[in-house]
Amino acid sequence: MEHLHLLLLSLSLLITSTTTTSSSSTDFASCLKSNNINNFTLSSDTTTSSSFNHFLNYSIQNLRFNPDSSPLKPVALVLPDTLRRLRATVLCSRRASLTIRLRSGGHSYEGLSYVSSGPDPFVVVDMMNLNRVRVSPETQTAWVEAGATLGETYFAIHDSAGSRLGLSAGSCPTVGIGGHVGGGGFGLLSRKHGLAADNVLDAVVVDADSRVLDRTTMGEDAFWAVRGGGGGSWAAVYAWKLRLVPVPERVTGFVINRAGPTQLVTQLVHEWQRVAHGLPDEFYLSAFVGAGLPEYRGEPPGLSVTFKGFYQGGIREAVEVLAGQFPELGVEADECKEMSWIESIVYFSGLGEGRSVNDLKDRVMHDKKFFKAKSDYVRSPITYVDLYGAFEVLAEQPKAYLILDPYGGLMSRIESDAIPFPHRDGNIYAVQYLIEWRREDDWRSDEYMKWLRLFYEYMRPFVSAGPRAAYVNYLDLDLGTTGSTGGGDRSTDSMAEARRFGERYFLGNYDRLVRAKTAIDPDNVFCNPQTIPPLPRGRSASVASPEPSDVVLSYVD
Repeated sequence: MEHLHLLLLSLSLLITSTTTTSSSSTDFASCLKSNNINNFTLSSDTTTSSSFNHFLNYSIQNLRFNPDSSPLKPVALVLPDTLRRLRATVLCSRRASLTIRLRSGGHSYEGLSYVSSGPDPFVVVDMMNLNRVRVSPETQTAWVEAGATLGETYFAIHDSAGSRLGLSAGSCPTVGIGGHVGGGGFGLLSRKHGLAADNVLDAVVVDADSRVLDRTTMGEDAFWAVRGGGGGSWAAVYAWKLRLVPVPERVTGFVINRAGPTQLVTQLVHEWQRVAHGLPDEFYLSAFVGAGLPEYRGEPPGLSVTFKGFYQGGIREAVEVLAGQFPELGVEADECKEMSWIESIVYFSGLGEGRSVNDLKDRVMHDKKFFKAKSDYVRSPITYVDLYGAFEVLAEQPKAYLILDPYGGLMSRIESDAIPFPHRDGNIYAVQYLIEWRREDDWRSDEYMKWLRLFYEYMRPFVSAGPRAAYVNYLDLDLGTTGSTGGGDRSTDSMAEARRFGERYFLGNYDRLVRAKTAIDPDNVFCNPQTIPPLPRGRSASVASPEPSDVVLSYVD
């Protein structure tokens, strides 16, 4: 949205010290202004409170974390628009002893990019003005600034390369690419081309010492960590260099709902477990299960399953593949739609009927809700009896639903330690548990979240164990926290708690992540309650720290 970009760039708030301004915010404001940064606002400045609230609320995607009800707001919100200003923002944050939360699109499931419940003062560095995308069709690569959304990125790729190149990443167009790639980035093309993070060729970051580093100068351990080790935890990613992937001129998509009774839904999902991970790499077939799915047309709402299919080829081939491997679904050609790759992005975006490719540039998520989510991995098909029992429970809560994402394909052929994301061979599908509600029902939020946690516990016997794995892009504070939002707590208890959730997200890659964190951010400047912590001071990371000199960048603003 060009008008929004211009508005944010022209925002110039002259911050003055008042009797209510803390010393850290005063020092911070002075430092920013001395570096010619005016695009910021302080929470303590009553003269600019409306601007602070507007920009803080703008990118909040989970209404459960409205800052108005948060115990602690950020000291300031800064919107850098160049690499130089991003670097100065990090420098000023360090000088003011502020920890840094980075926000690309605001889709953190637990609001960790913008709110806190801990005592440590922090600053939100909102990357939305760093949203340029530079595509090179000749080299099949793109430099994408961390504040770009997936929608903006997809649009730019299409605008430059037409219908022959795509990007393997997620479906939601308002998700910021900084955090999405930082945690992995699963999507429609992942069974064919891997995660978004698997396709990172280089990165430009600003570390805690305000050094500008690329792949070479940050070192391979840090470069390994930023690609899937969790967004906002290592350094401020300024831009990713991404490999673009070939896509056919025409692809096929379908969204097919099959209504209950429970026996029918169970039969279909039970068979889907056997089929989906073994389909050709070009085929993605997910299943949504719930008693309140929007595709269900009956009254009253009842249990149903929606299959969302994407095939890199024509309708005839797609129908033939499913007729041979999943005849129980009974897909007909007239239930499918043939389109270009960029049209499929709009089709699966959730933007609704009548939306066009141009709408991918809209950063605003218009149908925001309150929600809680959790995740699991399934390594062996769940029996019919156990699925039936789970769906009977699920049918009792129409605000809850499951998303079952198929793995297999290239996802199973990439080594589990190639990047920090470890969920590869042996996982047949991932489960996302969600419960959503509207503002008028928010008084029941504790009841809804309790229900989801109980259902998650019900599923324990049927999913991965030792540990029970989770996906870091579906952040879940129920898995544990370090108990500190800043860099001060490195107690044995805190480190043990970090291992508890860290090994569930990263399995055997956790210890290498700790070493990488200790090397690139030993003071834990980039942190939240589920950041991988650095080793206690005095213990060696056994990883070479990056050299302090600047790098000569192949990508500059």
